[in-house]
Amino acid sequence: MTEKMQTQTAGNDVNRPPNARHRLVALALLTTAFMLSTVDRIILSVLFEPIKAEFNLSDTQLGLLGGLTFGVFYAVLGIPLGRYADRNDRRPLIALSLILFSVMTALSGLAAGFLTLALCRILVAVGEAGVNPASQSIIADYYPRHERSFAMSVVVTGGNLGMVIGFLAAGYVSQVYGWRSAFFAVGLPGILLGLMFLVLFKEPQRGGSDGQGVDQSNPPATVREATKTMLTTPVLRQLLMGFTLSGMVMYSVLQWLPSYFGRVHDLPQGKVGLVMALFFGVIGAIGTLTGGRLTDMLNRRRDDLGIKMIALTQAAAAPLLITGYLSTSLPIALAFLMLPMLVFTFYLGASQAALQTYAPTEMRSMVAALKMLAINLIGVSLGPLFVGIISDLLAPTTGARSLAIGLSCITLFSFWSATHYWLAGRAMLALHEKSKP
Repeated sequence: MTEKMQTQTAGNDVNRPPNARHRLVALALLTTAFMLSTVDRIILSVLFEPIKAEFNLSDTQLGLLGGLTFGVFYAVLGIPLGRYADRNDRRPLIALSLILFSVMTALSGLAAGFLTLALCRILVAVGEAGVNPASQSIIADYYPRHERSFAMSVVVTGGNLGMVIGFLAAGYVSQVYGWRSAFFAVGLPGILLGLMFLVLFKEPQRGGSDGQGVDQSNPPATVREATKTMLTTPVLRQLLMGFTLSGMVMYSVLQWLPSYFGRVHDLPQGKVGLVMALFFGVIGAIGTLTGGRLTDMLNRRRDDLGIKMIALTQAAAAPLLITGYLSTSLPIALAFLMLPMLVFTFYLGASQAALQTYAPTEMRSMVAALKMLAINLIGVSLGPLFVGIISDLLAPTTGARSLAIGLSCITLFSFWSATHYWLAGRAMLALHEKSKP
């Protein structure tokens, strides 16, 4: 079939609603893929201590394996893979990416030292970079805008479940069978999922859920064009800033909260794992799904109300989180951290769905990849570092409490992120008013 014929066919299909069964299958596959990618991403931190002991590694080498080695390749390679996903069938891309990062996770169990383990982690990052941007654009093509936030939130909760598996199951397998067996256990299921993706997944019509078509005969958007669109479109720019700043807070909490409970409240390591599974598994999943559902409900009334709700919850959560961090009582700390942790996670699915809604249909994967680049190079890298610097500076005078102060300081960024979400809502309302006849 020629490109012209493909374009005409696409134009005839854009008003046909996506098949409901195909939507559910895609949602289940993408959620499971995100779950497995999260497990494969965090398992290394769970296994740090036995790996360090066997290979005689330094903390700096562990930091390279868990952070820079993975993060840079994951963030940067998302750009070309996102560009590919915007113009080609996403099914083989995601399937092969799943198989790649799963095989390399399993092969990590055969590592002979730092270099071979680092190579495995780099290839895990390459595989995962092919899944995320394409997955987000698929959700946007399958689900209309007033159902998109909840659907995106469902996919994000796969990450919450992945954290539970990573913190609990991987730790158990490592304790009973050794750290190498843990890599085998979490890596092999992804190979099966990749094969299932090839068989069960149906590629949706691009823009079909919005009643739009994409002219496949046009050349794909360049990185420069997508970046310019992202930075010059008020809604996209404000959403990118809000998501990146929220990510700084969230990833700082994810990295430092286990140490906080251990240092400040003398919680044993086993109970720290349970608390983290509760916070980021159960509470995080409930908050993400609730935020997605509320956003869809509010957006049906007016386009800007959902994202403005995100802004208010970000700002409201900050004082409660700070109170929890600074409390000297463990029960009070847990009580004050649970509720704000619930509402703070509202942004995860809702803001990603908004990015896909307002991005040009032909560059949705690229927009997701640029967001991924920002969150990894700024949010993931700078947020935890900021907390560590504050903690080190104050440790001589405040002792273990310095970490609580560091976490409180990074939480203040929530007010900054809330400002950008509010401005994004204003930009959405302006577009809505402009589109009125």
